[in-house]
Amino acid sequence: MRRISFAEISIFVVNRIFNWRFWIAGLTKKSKVAKKVINKMLFEKDDVVIIPNTIPINKKIESETSDFLPTDVMKEVIKQCDDIVIMNTCLCRTSNNCEDYPQDIGCIFLGPTSRKIPRTIGYTATVEEALNHVDKADAAGLSHLIGRNKIDSVWMNVRPDEGLLTICHCCPCCCLWKVIPELEDEIADKVSRLDGVTVKINEDNCKKCLNCIRQDCMFDAIHLENDRIVINQDACRGCGLCANVCKFDAITVDYDNRSIDSVINRVYNLIEE
Repeated sequence: MRRISFAEISIFVVNRIFNWRFWIAGLTKKSKVAKKVINKMLFEKDDVVIIPNTIPINKKIESETSDFLPTDVMKEVIKQCDDIVIMNTCLCRTSNNCEDYPQDIGCIFLGPTSRKIPRTIGYTATVEEALNHVDKADAAGLSHLIGRNKIDSVWMNVRPDEGLLTICHCCPCCCLWKVIPELEDEIADKVSRLDGVTVKINEDNCKKCLNCIRQDCMFDAIHLENDRIVINQDACRGCGLCANVCKFDAITVDYDNRSIDSVINRVYNLIEE
């Protein structure tokens, strides 16, 4: 009889309590004690960068004859890693039984701690397989995040968490990080926009169809105010999902790639061997 791993038990539990995450996140604003405990347990030393989906910016990048895309931040970090595990499924989308985005595009984990992840929930991958996985996620219309995310080491029960780097592929309907508007600011600010990314509204093209609002921004950053679509740049993390759903090219994601080297170094240095 095969022994069931802690991670498999965690998946079973998370699948059933997944939507409690908003209530748990809300506690960080209601109680200083709850904030301290939740931060210590789930977010301590986190540093996560949102990488926009390249679908809405690909044309702009190509028109400027640049070979760089924001996903290259993830790809360059992947190329420097020897230990790579790709999850069989996305925990968030399977927990939410997502029907709009692929459930079989799971997270990528990098670093020495990934060796301890049970191979019943993920598989050891080559650099080439991981790079192809990023492209597959991007083509599916998902945005991404990369960084140290303590909650992953907790639910899989692998240590040290400093030796684990997460690459997530996020949809607007199911992602764990939809809790950010509910988190106390000090914790929420551990998830940041990629340097150089700006999401803008072109009012001349906007038809007020409200698709961008109906798709439910993960960060509660886009609103209708005085009959105008407005993006709160302080709240926006630059994921680009709103631009994906806009049929009139009224939302653009601009990227200035001058900071790519510093971002890659910052992210890669989060892995402690």
